[in-house]
Amino acid sequence: MRTEKLKAARRQRRKLRVRKMVFGDSGRPRLTVTRSLRNISAQIIDDERGVTLCQAGTENKDLRDGLSTSGNIAAAKVVGTALAERAKGKGIESVRFDRNGYRFHGRIKALADAVREGGVKF
Repeated sequence: MRTEKLKAARRQRRKLRVRKMVFGDSGRPRLTVTRSLRNISAQIIDDERGVTLCQAGTENKDLRDGLSTSGNIAAAKVVGTALAERAKGKGIESVRFDRNGYRFHGRIKALADAVREGGVKF
């Protein structure tokens, strides 16, 4: 149990360190990622107004149907592509990336690369 608490505390410190530097406004909203063992989701937030502009995740029915497993790198790529498509539809060209305390590798990196390939700049 002690190891789990240490890992959670480390992630919380990383999250606060990233969040004090990243703030989304109407010109460049914040793209934040949430990850669990089974799912991954991302949303684009305008922090000035406190509004979520668009979101995508493996919990969404339209994305969930095309996936065999929702907690892997392939699922993260699908979520990133869908989010980039929705962002382009709303006229969002560039965002600030908030990795939410997660390390930038694996599923987080795959999602970020898919969003970049979709035409949204970081």
